[in-house]
Amino acid sequence: MAGYTLTVNGERYTLEVAQDMPLLWALRDVLGLIGTKFGCGIAQCGACTVHVDGAAMRSCSVPVSAVAGRSITTIEGLATNDALHPVQRAWIEVDVAQCGYCQAGQIMSAAALLASNPNPKDADIDAAMQGNYCRCGTYNRVRSAIKKAAAELAVEVTS
Repeated sequence: MAGYTLTVNGERYTLEVAQDMPLLWALRDVLGLIGTKFGCGIAQCGACTVHVDGAAMRSCSVPVSAVAGRSITTIEGLATNDALHPVQRAWIEVDVAQCGYCQAGQIMSAAALLASNPNPKDADIDAAMQGNYCRCGTYNRVRSAIKKAAAELAVEVTS
């Protein structure tokens, strides 16, 4: 066991965990942030996606030791000042989720996409969301919600 300092959703934590503990389990089991989901355990499905220094990353395959000292944002930290992130609002308005299990990872990937590309084309969305699997097949609604959030963010920038 070793102590690793992480900044998660703006708060600093020192975790006494094994160096190879996946970030996913540190978030869920140690910090109690259960919004990030376990899906496949091999970084293929996207359910465990979080942001590390702003980039989308699969938390099931990243050891805590690799992200020590870095800034991590989970689905619980995406909203700011009690206001949902534009992607979260769009997800609700477009009614993307069916079962909802994959949605935290989908939203985190979409938010990272829009942070780096505020006006994505369909091909950009497909590339960014590749590997975020949804058993319910709501992919058309995912694309619609991303476009809606992008339009909202564009209005916020010009206001």
